[in-house]
Amino acid sequence: MDVTDGIVIDELKKPYFVWFEENWVHDDVLHDHQKGQLVYVESGFQYITIEEKIYLLPQNHAVWIPPNAVHKTNSHSEKIKLMIMFANISTKNPFYRDVNVFSVPPVLKEMIKYAEKWSKVITPDNDENIFLKALFNELPRFVEHSLTLHISLPKDQRLTKVVEYLHTHYQHEIQMKDLGDEALLSFRTLERIFKKETGLTLSKYQQMLRIIKSMEFLSSGNLTVSETAYKVGYKSVQAYTRSFFSVMQFRPTDFMKTI
Repeated sequence: MDVTDGIVIDELKKPYFVWFEENWVHDDVLHDHQKGQLVYVESGFQYITIEEKIYLLPQNHAVWIPPNAVHKTNSHSEKIKLMIMFANISTKNPFYRDVNVFSVPPVLKEMIKYAEKWSKVITPDNDENIFLKALFNELPRFVEHSLTLHISLPKDQRLTKVVEYLHTHYQHEIQMKDLGDEALLSFRTLERIFKKETGLTLSKYQQMLRIIKSMEFLSSGNLTVSETAYKVGYKSVQAYTRSFFSVMQFRPTDFMKTI
């Protein structure tokens, strides 16, 4: 259960609740809601941990968080504009049972911005209900494809130091075989356990860290594609572009057009 400005979300006697913040500040505490939750980043970028996976929300992107999914906000840019919309979901559409991260199309963006008029309104409003019911009903069709903007956090405690090392040194050339020493495991055993826990090899995990971090830098608007490539550890823009495309199925320049 979560409390927003003194409002207990799950105790509200209304099917929808809108919450807009100009400069977002949120406790870094795991919590859940009985309602589903749509989080839209109007500007800035936000990291969110959902069910032990870390997701990046760049500018003009949103995430659907299913009801009762345990989550928390993580580090974010200095200034961030967020729109959060809670909804009681009764449909059996499988979309609403999964986490979905997606680029927000213009029509949905305008609908979200229009809904700002109901921000923090706790009394029932028929017009609000009609409008937001239509928005959430169409949400699966607004999402053309979900992005792989997440990495899993392993539960096995033997991998804690390995993950910390990867997160700290992702931009460097890492000798993966040496990481066995961090876990007190042979490299072969480490690689097997790591892939079982995260779904990725150590090298792929590092690649995902680099790509996700690069999207954070690109979202800030302070670095060019070339500067970003070198900052996250690539030796050439071409290598970075190839790596980015292999993960995202579009290029860094395509991403910059959406932010």
